[in-house]
Amino acid sequence: MPKQKTHSSSKKRFKVTSSGKVLHKQSFRSHILSKRPTKRMRHLRHNQVCAEPNAKIVKKMMPYA
Repeated sequence: MPKQKTHSSSKKRFKVTSSGKVLHKQSFRSHILSKRPTKRMRHLRHNQVCAEPNAKIVKKMMPYA
């Protein structure tokens, strides 16, 4: 059986923790940041855990992560 390929955009956007949870960067952090409050930007800094249905899909796209 041949090896499966890892989905290229997924490996750049997601990270799988040692416990198997999938982390993703939060949205609304890329541009036009000056109009948003500092508190909101501070809270958006950290990675967030994917919801379980989405994590299942991501894990399929990254079979070796």
